[in-house]
Amino acid sequence: MRPRPKSNTVSGILALTVLALAAGVVLMTNVDSNVRAASGGDEKSARGWRLGEAVTYENLTVFPVYASQQADTSGFATLDEALASGDAVVTEQGSYIRRTRDGGGGSNPYGSYASAQVNQLVLINRGKRPLLLLAGEVVSGGKQDRIIGKDRIVPIGAEPLPLSVFCVEHGRWNGGSDKFQAAGTIVHPSVREKAAVDQSQTQVWAAVRGAAPMNSARTGSATAAGAPPTVSRNDVDAAIASNAPTMSYKQIYESPRVGRSVEELAGQLQRRFEQAAKQHDVVGVVVAFGGEVAWSDIFASSALFETYWPKLLRSYAVEALSRPATRETASVDDARDFLRPSSGRVREETEPGVYRWRERTEGPASEIELEALDPKPVTLHWLKVLRAS
Repeated sequence: MRPRPKSNTVSGILALTVLALAAGVVLMTNVDSNVRAASGGDEKSARGWRLGEAVTYENLTVFPVYASQQADTSGFATLDEALASGDAVVTEQGSYIRRTRDGGGGSNPYGSYASAQVNQLVLINRGKRPLLLLAGEVVSGGKQDRIIGKDRIVPIGAEPLPLSVFCVEHGRWNGGSDKFQAAGTIVHPSVREKAAVDQSQTQVWAAVRGAAPMNSARTGSATAAGAPPTVSRNDVDAAIASNAPTMSYKQIYESPRVGRSVEELAGQLQRRFEQAAKQHDVVGVVVAFGGEVAWSDIFASSALFETYWPKLLRSYAVEALSRPATRETASVDDARDFLRPSSGRVREETEPGVYRWRERTEGPASEIELEALDPKPVTLHWLKVLRAS
């Protein structure tokens, strides 16, 4: 019996070799493109974001962030709109417990606590949409104005939620109404950082008053050589004495002495931003103060970004005014580097079927991601901060 020809076998091996080599080329091409994107060698970031041209006024620079693909975020309500419509109710913890006990309306989810607590409120979502909360959002009323402690989502029909907050009105512990209203305000980054990252009431109070120290190792000679801040510690003290004796954050930055500067800077930058960012797919910004890129807020959709943008812009303006003035500006390469994902220590909290909160810390940088899990996983908000201390 003659041996079978080997030509078919050899041809098959060659074909498989060619396919393997081709697959390897495709794989290496994909890996290479991902590495370029993550390292800033490509215009797009590793998440598919791309940066627009810098928009600068005085020592504040914002880089628009664009996204070719967006999520439908219409199924989520923001805190301001829910409080305004009555779909959400925020009240002092003790007040809610007394009404529940006296009215016989259900169980007490707070154990033996029956009095108001500085760092605890109660939130009820009565609306038909999940409620999105961002760290640093101000609610006014009750015994003291407070800010939300961290990003989270409150689902439809949830039990009354014990809500972690921080006080931004040192000195008042009384009020005519137990309910809170939307302030239309988010605290500036130096304060927001102390709530979102440090989770410290003492540091929140210090930052509100302007006592949080700048890190000279990060700010370098540009800060040392820069002109004094437009809004100084003396300005804040004067505003507290005349307009906000209880150190109410909202009243401090609405005072004539401070608020006029904030509105002018925010207005000037907004006009420039509208001209530069004419596309309708802006989903966030990377923010620099002087030559230092220090902050970023990015959302799942342009609609969600536009909702938060007015109060975010004013918060950046407050921060810029409280930092030394300098002619140095950050470059788009600096902003692109800032968008690179961190690779440090990870801390995660999850409410099954509702949201996942993830914090990643690497050196002085911290990034926080809030991911909605229902109806499908989507990152609603991505925050990155270069910590000030």
